[in-house]
Amino acid sequence: MNELLARIYFGNPVADWLLAAVAFAVVFTVLPVLRRYVVARGAALATGGLAPWAELTLLLIRQTSRFFLIALAIYAAERFLQLPPKIDRVSTTVLVLVVWLQAALWGTTAVGFALRQRQERAVASGEARSEGSLNILMFVARLLLFSTAILLALDNLGVNITALVAGLGVGGIAVALAVQTILGDVLGSLSITLDRPYEVGDWLRVDDIEGAVEFISIRSTRIRSVSGEQIIISNADMLKSRVHNLGRMSERRTLMTIGIAYETSPDKLATVSSLVERAVHAVDGTRFEYCYLKTYGDSALQFELVYFVPDPNDVRLKYNRVNDLVLRGIHATFAAQGIEFAYPTRTLIVRNAAP
Repeated sequence: MNELLARIYFGNPVADWLLAAVAFAVVFTVLPVLRRYVVARGAALATGGLAPWAELTLLLIRQTSRFFLIALAIYAAERFLQLPPKIDRVSTTVLVLVVWLQAALWGTTAVGFALRQRQERAVASGEARSEGSLNILMFVARLLLFSTAILLALDNLGVNITALVAGLGVGGIAVALAVQTILGDVLGSLSITLDRPYEVGDWLRVDDIEGAVEFISIRSTRIRSVSGEQIIISNADMLKSRVHNLGRMSERRTLMTIGIAYETSPDKLATVSSLVERAVHAVDGTRFEYCYLKTYGDSALQFELVYFVPDPNDVRLKYNRVNDLVLRGIHATFAAQGIEFAYPTRTLIVRNAAP
């Protein structure tokens, strides 16, 4: 038996080959079994709710690839063997690449978990974030993490990455100058994602365009206008424009001028403010601010009216309905009280010529 174990095959005794096989089998068997057990146990406990750190740990274990486990098993087996330099170099290269790619995968999983946690907190507070925004952040995170992992892997393998990084920097500048418009849109999408001036579903007014945000991509924002067509605006142009986010109004202010005829008696004129206030209060969903005589117009006594329409959910549609009811109520009240609206008039004085 000792003679058999001492025999040399491919530069290693049989005893070392047996130890390497045992190490490979143990690692390759125990780690996957342990992984499946932890995932199953975590899924059972998740029904009752897990702490964030426990949920993240479970996700990281679940995202551990089979190739990484095989690489660990091969690494454990190699500790008992003396391999030729070429094979050892190839094995080390594969192991380093697999380890760093697995680290990048864990990093993207952690970033995705953090973004989902932030999304859930935003939804709980009533500030829902669009899926497009999360996709943009995840794209950037994957790009940065996997690029860094590949560079670090090359550095661990003895490759001088200084020249490579410098070349990538010069090439990146050249590419940035060539695609600066597209790059501006991509950076604009990141600014929109982080600053959140608007989100999917918000009602916007951009210059002469008014409509609802349908989708926010890496390059553009798509708005469904009031006339029905879809308008595509680059993210860089959106950041340069003055965007009126009507969807986030908690209430909408209405300012209007009411012209009363100069022939109105002082007694009736004194009741105009109270009549208007009564007409505004008669409509549900309004908050009266003030109504007073502002100035003497060219053809009317001009009253200024201000009231608010509070409705955080559907302010645009409700504003139109409420405004219609308020105007009808003011008109009916004035008609009942005999108060006439003014309209532009011109008095022509004709003098008879001397005979």
